[in-house]
Amino acid sequence: MEITEFVKTLEREGELLAELAERAGTDAPVPTCPQWRVADLLRHTGSVHRWAAGFVGEGRLEPVPFPDAPELTGAELLAWFREGHAALVRTLDEAQADVQCWTFLPTAPPSPLAFWARRQAHETAVHRMDAEAALGVAFSPVAPEFAEDGVDELLTGFHARPRSRVRTPEPRVLRVRAVDTGAVWTVHLSPEPARTVQGATDDPVDCELSGEAAWLYAALWNRLPLAGPEVTGDLALARLWSETAGI
Repeated sequence: MEITEFVKTLEREGELLAELAERAGTDAPVPTCPQWRVADLLRHTGSVHRWAAGFVGEGRLEPVPFPDAPELTGAELLAWFREGHAALVRTLDEAQADVQCWTFLPTAPPSPLAFWARRQAHETAVHRMDAEAALGVAFSPVAPEFAEDGVDELLTGFHARPRSRVRTPEPRVLRVRAVDTGAVWTVHLSPEPARTVQGATDDPVDCELSGEAAWLYAALWNRLPLAGPEVTGDLALARLWSETAGI
């Protein structure tokens, strides 16, 4: 996907998140994040948006902590969220293509600008699902190519990091297959961080997750149960993912 597509997705997802949060109310619980209420969701995502905008807008080359979110509620908190989201979209739109700044995944896209546009589009889309869960409505559709990209970022980026807890005492293989886009990932699990190879391999597979990219996206980000006919083989590996893959 192009940078402009990610920024447009970020803009749309953030606006929808705010609308859903307003309808649910900032005190509503978030079932997909059991410790949170909608106010926590807005504070977290609003802080992440400001954090990301700082790297791109100021060309920061070293990591810094998330900025503190204000203890606002109701309409004031929603306005704060919307302000930070709009500023992030504007920052990404106006940034030079060759801007240099810090990034943090081992399989980053070809430029820092591409990294942050992609990362914030997925960050916001996943938390939009949380707002829908708080409101008690079905998740809005996710384009197959965007969902495929989000699965790839999760498997080859987040869970390649040393901090990933998705590990097994003995080597195991998890196959992930998007039936609508044709994308396949082979995830090698062991006591070390997961090693993901794009495409099918000849390795014997212990468990396979096979479904539409949008389902894989939501399920692997633990926003839908990783269960049902889409999961075959050793179901313990699917349970392991659900229990340990939280970011």
